[in-house]
Amino acid sequence: MKKNRNILFAAMLSAAVIMAAGCGQQAAESAEAGTAGTEAAGTSAAAPEAQTTEAAANTETSENAETAANESAEADEETAYIDDTLLRVASLKGPTTMGLVNMMAENEAEALPFKAEFTMAAAADEITAKVASGDVDIALVPANLASVLYNRTEGGVSVVDINTLGVLYGVTGDESIKSLSDLKGRTVYMTGQGSTPEYAVSYILAQNGLSDDVTLEFKSEATEVAALLSEDPSAIAILPQPFATVAMKQNEALKEFLNLTDEWKKCADSGNSELVTGVTIVRNAFLREHEALVAEFVLEHQESALKANEDLDTTAELVAKYGIIEKAPIAKLALPKCNIVCITGAEMKDALQGYLSVLFNAEPKSVGGALPADDFYAFVEAD
Repeated sequence: MKKNRNILFAAMLSAAVIMAAGCGQQAAESAEAGTAGTEAAGTSAAAPEAQTTEAAANTETSENAETAANESAEADEETAYIDDTLLRVASLKGPTTMGLVNMMAENEAEALPFKAEFTMAAAADEITAKVASGDVDIALVPANLASVLYNRTEGGVSVVDINTLGVLYGVTGDESIKSLSDLKGRTVYMTGQGSTPEYAVSYILAQNGLSDDVTLEFKSEATEVAALLSEDPSAIAILPQPFATVAMKQNEALKEFLNLTDEWKKCADSGNSELVTGVTIVRNAFLREHEALVAEFVLEHQESALKANEDLDTTAELVAKYGIIEKAPIAKLALPKCNIVCITGAEMKDALQGYLSVLFNAEPKSVGGALPADDFYAFVEAD
């Protein structure tokens, strides 16, 4: 939200205008004193009326000056930014962007304390390439890819918040599939090859002795998996929200049979770690030059995520407006299952570090071959 930074300036401007009005009055009175005697007599007779008129004029002048000063302050406030740099933000089509839509709407209304440009991508590699090339300043990406980018850029990015927790669900129309163990000998369709979904599912299968008994077949987008379920409801899929809800709403034969967040917590090796889906990263070169701007973004992100959870109607309309889900009523159903958050500071570090450690122990390449150092976790605070 924009901050009031021009109150002092407004007061000074008002005082200056009133003083100028007073000087003009004194000059007029001096000129009036030098007129002919007969005129002085006439003026003396009309003095009370003139004084009343002048008092009214002075009051009006004061009020006008105050109004002008306030309008000037408001105009300045409308264009006052914490930093004039354009902040370029990229996110994935899905829960990460659903947590941003309230901020995106405020950006369109020029109601943010900074200038921003938001872009949405269907695949994570589109975003990571732009971060690596410096074409994006802040990005919302799968948690493991943030670690991969950190290693690939030799510490060139930092994480500033966790934006989504577990969002993966098993969906099928096959009545014989009721639990994870029922997947033995079956093919499961999903997205997210090389990112959080693949490694999270692979880890859960391994912990349940199913690695060699379940075939994972990947599609490039969740909409492809949903289309496959529409053609063959007996197929088995693991979909992220909101696409799981959309698929079930469009086909009543489909049902949810698996919550991957619950399965993660059952795995002994996961300890107290969370199933972290998405995080927000910033290029460190940008962070060093614009730390206040990044901190303000995180603050606005917290407010946007909070509104996504509390004001479902408004957020659902925006989700539909920005093309994440076609219809607002379906978006409203999906929002509570999207685990939209904005976790920062020590809590962010503990949750993400634990999650990445589980992935690293299961498959080092899933996090880029090495766990990030402490400088991967950026604690930014707005003034």
